[in-house]
Amino acid sequence: MRKILFLVLCIPLFTVAQTKQITLEDIYKKGTFRAESVPGFNSLKDGRYYTELDNNGNLIKKSFATGETAGTLISKSDIKDEKGNALELKDFEWSDDESKLLVFINREFIYRRSSKAIVYAYDIATKKTIKVDADKIMHATYSPDGSKIAFVKENNLYFKDLTTNKTTQITKDGKWNFIINGNCDWVYEEEFSFTRAFQWSPKSDHIAYYRFDESKVPTYAFAVYDSLYPKQYSYKYPKAGEVNSVIEIHIYNTKSAANIKADIGKETDIYIPRIVWTKDNSKLAITWLNRLQNDMRFLSADASTGKTSVFYEEKNKYYVDVVNINFLQDGKHFLISSEKDGYHHIYLESLDGKEEKLLTKGNFDIVNTEGVDEKNNRAYFIAAYHSPLTKDFCSVDLDGNNFKLMDERIGSHSIKFNADFTFYTDDYSTISQPNNISVYDINGKLIRTLKDNSKLVKTAAEYGFSNAEFIKIPTGKGETLNGWMLKPKDFDANKKYPVLFCNYGGPGSQQVADRWGVVNQWQQMLAQKGYIIVSVDNTGTGFRGEEFKKKTYLQLGKFEIEDQIDAAKYLGTLPFIDAKRIGHWGWSFGGFMSSLAITKGADVFKAAIAVAPVTSWRYYDNIYTERYMRTPQENAKGYDDNSPLNFTDKIKGKFLIIQGTADDNVHFQNSVMMVDKMINNNIEFESGYYPNKNHGIRGGNTSLHLYNKMTKFILDNL
Repeated sequence: MRKILFLVLCIPLFTVAQTKQITLEDIYKKGTFRAESVPGFNSLKDGRYYTELDNNGNLIKKSFATGETAGTLISKSDIKDEKGNALELKDFEWSDDESKLLVFINREFIYRRSSKAIVYAYDIATKKTIKVDADKIMHATYSPDGSKIAFVKENNLYFKDLTTNKTTQITKDGKWNFIINGNCDWVYEEEFSFTRAFQWSPKSDHIAYYRFDESKVPTYAFAVYDSLYPKQYSYKYPKAGEVNSVIEIHIYNTKSAANIKADIGKETDIYIPRIVWTKDNSKLAITWLNRLQNDMRFLSADASTGKTSVFYEEKNKYYVDVVNINFLQDGKHFLISSEKDGYHHIYLESLDGKEEKLLTKGNFDIVNTEGVDEKNNRAYFIAAYHSPLTKDFCSVDLDGNNFKLMDERIGSHSIKFNADFTFYTDDYSTISQPNNISVYDINGKLIRTLKDNSKLVKTAAEYGFSNAEFIKIPTGKGETLNGWMLKPKDFDANKKYPVLFCNYGGPGSQQVADRWGVVNQWQQMLAQKGYIIVSVDNTGTGFRGEEFKKKTYLQLGKFEIEDQIDAAKYLGTLPFIDAKRIGHWGWSFGGFMSSLAITKGADVFKAAIAVAPVTSWRYYDNIYTERYMRTPQENAKGYDDNSPLNFTDKIKGKFLIIQGTADDNVHFQNSVMMVDKMINNNIEFESGYYPNKNHGIRGGNTSLHLYNKMTKFILDNL
């Protein structure tokens, strides 16, 4: 335990008078408020050292204990392409044994997580560089022993043997919009949060991989305006209630070329959200999930036969959150997190199903497990322990005893351990204090600070950043919501101010947290211009237990917008707030909320901006939507009673709706149909569309233009 006075950097942040005006160019062009990180950081396997890129682009080795440089691992000029040109170490990955690197050049992003690139393999000992493939490839990954590299090209899976330089094509049936091997289909990538759909076995002799048959999945297409005749980009996108890909899990033997199919059952309308090898090289763990996502099973598959058996099952009256399995070295136990006692907690389970132990107890949610030190019988994790707003660093023994708060500082912690759990780095921040990245020993003693972001602290003070305060909001249902409020630096309680709500509000999300970045520079700029900015985490958001999060089940939008309306009404009673000038802004699910605010909340919200909004859950993908709503066939009322499309006739205030025409996630269709409904109801509105931009609406001058448009709308209408 310890209490460390964090620099003195908070003092100038809130005592220096405003001297400069924040501009959109500062935020979106100049990077004036960009925080520092540690490029090239990687904890090395022996535990004593970590890597870092120096100012010259060399990858150096540094001591955890002293911070001293222990040598240069790779010089900037060491890695060269086939023409002898040096390759920059901006984008690279290590082999498990840390003897080699993969260097990625000209990475081209496809969807949110997927990308392809030209890839080079570099051997540190021999200083030899080879090009993995002539073309751009996906998911290049070393085998655990570093002797092979698996990758995906044109929907087929390959591996390259580095000892023979031979490339083997494992699958040959890959075809765009039909069959995918070793890579996820669109909806798995988006909703199950992974894209590399293969895993090397511990001994590097097997590759387990997904095969997606998406031939029957409906196709979505949009125009790409980049030529005289725009191209049509088409891909498989299963909307709520529609057909999914049929999944197979295969296990390929790299020595014998045997390729067997794992037995995942006869039912095909299911999900396989995870595969991972156990500590036994012959056993693959497969996570099986029914379509309703309320029944999750872990299957153990034999690598040589494909036969499976169930070693864990969990059911839920709402839905089950997909979790990662952490297998222990004893080969008999694993750790998972579960909400089966009403909060996300860590459980120790046995593979034979005979043993279960709850390791963490209490009315708080575990955020994630950071590491398991099996030698010392201890698990380290982040939890919303002090409150839903904090992310606290904790530990507990693997028998459930000796819970310990590792750091008493209130705020948000992000931890990375070295290999032997003798040191860790903590990326710590609060809502008013930028990230401080420091090295500690396992007892919590500060060894040294890697980045303190003191320059950003000084810059924020020069530009007069305000300090947001946490607030509690009562609702009409007798509940209390968490929020934050950002007031102008020169706030005068005798004046009345306009208010802008910044809201996301989706299931399990959080915008009201004690960490740097929840209040962004654009919001600081608006506060500088005389606005009060407010964010309120409504019913359905995270880190307040299962019932609070899952109360929105089957009726997304109902309780969420009721909470936002209640919050606006409450704030309107405060003497310094102008109840006639309250607006709402949101993006994606937040855009859905803003669309509801200007429709169902028409009597409270004067103006709203919806960016990339879902306007009907019938238009969104099935994995996400059905998790919370079931299918439209089962729950038509839940879909339609909370769709902004059906309430456009209620709009009284000013409304701006914005979307990218190439949004592969929330389709432009959502905005088009909302506009169509408003036209039919003779509702005035403003709109903006960004050609060929996806869900993030960025690139080139786009962000500057977008935020300028939104800022002008707020200045004109609030």
